[in-house]
Amino acid sequence: MLKPEPKPWIAAIRAYVPGTSKSASGRPLVKLSANENPLGSSPAALAALAEAHVAADYPDPDARALREAIAVVHSLDPALIVCGTGSGELLHCAVQALAGPGDEVLMSRYSFSLYPLLAQKVGAVPVFADPEGYGASVDRLLAAVTERTRVVLLDNPNNPVGTFLPPAEVARLHAGLPADVLLVIDEAYAEYVDPAFQTHAFALAKAHGNVLVSRTFSKAYGLASERVGWATGPAHLVDLVNRLRGAFNVSVSGQKAAAAAMSDQGFVAAAREHNARERARLAGAIAALGNHGISASPSEANFLLVHFEGEVTAGAALAALAEAGYAVRHLPSQGLPNALRITIGTTAATTDVIAALRKLCGEAAA
Repeated sequence: MLKPEPKPWIAAIRAYVPGTSKSASGRPLVKLSANENPLGSSPAALAALAEAHVAADYPDPDARALREAIAVVHSLDPALIVCGTGSGELLHCAVQALAGPGDEVLMSRYSFSLYPLLAQKVGAVPVFADPEGYGASVDRLLAAVTERTRVVLLDNPNNPVGTFLPPAEVARLHAGLPADVLLVIDEAYAEYVDPAFQTHAFALAKAHGNVLVSRTFSKAYGLASERVGWATGPAHLVDLVNRLRGAFNVSVSGQKAAAAAMSDQGFVAAAREHNARERARLAGAIAALGNHGISASPSEANFLLVHFEGEVTAGAALAALAEAGYAVRHLPSQGLPNALRITIGTTAATTDVIAALRKLCGEAAA
């Protein structure tokens, strides 16, 4: 029977799989699998969401008020900001604008699992540079550049590892790239980094014609359900993304909530401080289990990548945490079968996760 046939590169795509929120038996679990903000959302954002609006009307197609709110906080030109349905839409537009069949899109081996799909969607080839200690290596990324490279995707901090390339290393990566290769710096977790390091990518994008920086409201701002992201870069790159993004792509509620959230930087600071404190507590507890072959990669994000390389397996830990009521992310599909990515949750959740891991290792309660 005749039927529509997809392009071969589309047929080869495996759909993106989000973090689970249920046990194998279907029991609901507390999600520590999607890197959501355990503090919820800013009160200002919640108040904006509660405001009435005319559901029959289209949203502002250019998200002007939101772009202006972002520009004020980050000292950017609102004309050089574009908003999207999460940062994922904007990343897709950037790749689509510059890469196609026969081209290459370069990324570190352990990067955001959406990245290979972005390349495959346009018929390009995802190329993986070998990491250094699970994190991105500037030297190995540069060594992997060929005449077919069109885009380099760098998540910084990295997901799923949590590692962070300091500004000097990102600048060195950019300096080593040909001027016609786009460097996309995906800063979904930037708000969790020391504020002293949060503006360097913007400066790089302002100074060069081949740098685009993306951010999201889904993590530190606690607005994952509203699907709002943004990007900034030189005018010609912003123009390309604007040509490709969806019309009316950010909802009225998303625009209002995100603009209000920008005005509440105190909430973001509180989220960063909570995350740093609980991440350190969890990392310390995991280090104390090192004699059981358990360790965690250094992280500047709102999660830890925990490695199980002894008698306790990642599968056993996954089951033990589910029994304790928590869903975490197992990553065999990303080449990390012996690791779990554990989102930093509430203080109580951190206590429970530590207790479950200690119990699994036969250690007495702390």
